[in-house]
Amino acid sequence: MSSTQNDRKLRSNYGRNLLPSHTSDGVDRFAETIAGALRREFGGVPGSVKQVVRITGANERAVRNWFEARNAPSGENLVILMGRSDEVLETVLQLAGRQELVAARRLSGARDKLREMLELMDDLQS
Repeated sequence: MSSTQNDRKLRSNYGRNLLPSHTSDGVDRFAETIAGALRREFGGVPGSVKQVVRITGANERAVRNWFEARNAPSGENLVILMGRSDEVLETVLQLAGRQELVAARRLSGARDKLREMLELMDDLQS
């Protein structure tokens, strides 16, 4: 065996799935779900990968793997993404079964937009 083969760390196929899934592997479903959120928030263009690299400080190849759902971000990078991306935040809350927090967050955002619109209307009238 080559030295690279000896150094390689392989994932075990055994263990429990953390997320309920329709497929046999909850990890794959998690990676696909996060990849979808990343594509919705940042788009599917090459510049979006670089933007996420700047935000997280992760390796460009790792971020490309996130977008392609080959891997999911680590916990640290996921928290960073949740702080910068509404799509990722809402996706993680939905995966955690916290739909009431998603609804509350959306309601708060709608209230803020309505307040801005009312201020704009007041400015236009005066």
